[in-house]
Amino acid sequence: MKASDLFIKALENEGVEYIFGIPGEENLDLLESLRSSKIKLILTRHEQGAGFMAATYGRLTGKVGVCLSTLGPGATNFATSAAYAQLGAMPMMMITGQKPIKKSKQGRFQIVDIVRMMRPMTKYARQVVNGNNISSMVRDAFKIATTERPGAVHIELPEDIAAEEADDGVYPVRNVRIPKADSTTINEAVKMIEAAKNPLILIGAGANRNRIGDALTNFVNKTGIPFFTTQMGKGVIDDNHNLCLGTAALSADDFIHGAISKADLIINVGHDVIEKPPFFMKEGPDATKVIHVNFFPSEVDPTYFPHLDVVGDIASDINDLNEALTPQDHWDFDFYKKIIKTINKRLTKYFGDMRFPILPQRTVKTIRDILGEDDILTLDNGVYKIWFARNYKCAKPNTLLLDNALATMGAGLPSAIAAKMVNPDKKVVTVCGDGGFMMNSQEIETAVRLGIDLTVVILNDNAYGMIKWKQTGMGFDTFGLDYSNPDFVKYAEAYGATGHRPQSCEEFTETLTNCVNSKGVHIIDVAVDYSLNHAILNDLVKNAETLLEEEGVNNE
Repeated sequence: MKASDLFIKALENEGVEYIFGIPGEENLDLLESLRSSKIKLILTRHEQGAGFMAATYGRLTGKVGVCLSTLGPGATNFATSAAYAQLGAMPMMMITGQKPIKKSKQGRFQIVDIVRMMRPMTKYARQVVNGNNISSMVRDAFKIATTERPGAVHIELPEDIAAEEADDGVYPVRNVRIPKADSTTINEAVKMIEAAKNPLILIGAGANRNRIGDALTNFVNKTGIPFFTTQMGKGVIDDNHNLCLGTAALSADDFIHGAISKADLIINVGHDVIEKPPFFMKEGPDATKVIHVNFFPSEVDPTYFPHLDVVGDIASDINDLNEALTPQDHWDFDFYKKIIKTINKRLTKYFGDMRFPILPQRTVKTIRDILGEDDILTLDNGVYKIWFARNYKCAKPNTLLLDNALATMGAGLPSAIAAKMVNPDKKVVTVCGDGGFMMNSQEIETAVRLGIDLTVVILNDNAYGMIKWKQTGMGFDTFGLDYSNPDFVKYAEAYGATGHRPQSCEEFTETLTNCVNSKGVHIIDVAVDYSLNHAILNDLVKNAETLLEEEGVNNE
């Protein structure tokens, strides 16, 4: 068969449902092969958006999301998407075209060494030089993309190779089973946990896999050890659990770090240093000990140098720990339980504040009240992400999709589109800053064309608000970060979506309720007030211990 036919057959063999992307002339043989396939082509308006959609598909399903571009500028537009998937541990394959490699009459026109460009940002990047190698390359790439730690892979298919004849045949798909930690390591971990006085559990993004949430919930319920999460670990155990301290949205000095500083042992499940640190380790005989529980060994850096690595299938290892552990009478969780009440009181302080422009805390409250436990909220990147990470409680995994690894702008809308495609029966809302929204706003047309029901909330402050907050926090005058926006209501209507501009908190609540229960794509332009960012996220956290004392919580 033709090599491009074999490529599509190999993708079908892997269970691929969609290919997101923008074909070019170098992809035309592959496009023709795709035309008669059961795989659906999702044409996007920018390759970066296609990559974000493919990565999010991988994040939600555990299968490899696939995206397609032409050579040169189309392929270079995948760079941010590749980093997004690689740092976020999302299985994704990028397929890019290339000019003929055997004989070409176009010289170096549009030719960039994409394979070399992709290698530092992927787990695997290769060019097909012989059509007979396609089946093995695709199987190998999919296996590598999904094996812990998941990530991005890349295959470049030159147009002359795509058109040549190749031998038929694909390789069977077989799952890779990860062994569990040995009994010696489990026993050592049990001794450390039982010897601790104030153990604490941290749940990271790597714990968001099948079976782990149930295993961790059983572990917490049996031992009574409180837990907190990283931003990307939210929902692995229900945030509403009475032993949940919340999310470490900042690296230090937040209320939750009052509890972390009390711990003499942290059982760190599924976290790695790619995600923004939820706390900073310290050296010394009295420093908090850390047990690293993950699919792969820890990578030592100045913020993270665990005392014990428990490496293997996380769910199996947590189950083994749970079976071997005996809850200890000397464990003391009273301080944690007091601080849980204090944190919840502080985080909900502004939920009832009805000032307008709307506070981000009030936005969190409104969206949380309207969406159900199974519904999905995606975030772009901006200062509001901190407020959602701290204040938005997730009852289930993958119901808040945020990026705390690459933390790129422009991913919120494409991620929401993919989330809705994967979960057509769930309500999906995306929250974007005005800056991040405009980076891939053209994908509104994609959403409208696909006929999906989606609500986009734009928090509008006519500025790059995250950087303004940092600028102010460093004592600098505001400079270089303000801009003007288009009329987002008219902008939405130009794409065939419906635009809204509420003028009060009450109207925002009513508008959002109507939008998530209506058909079609809705864009809500809501003015946001970030004036409390500095006071709450900079000044007050420096005095967290004082505030805890005011609430009657201390370290005694």
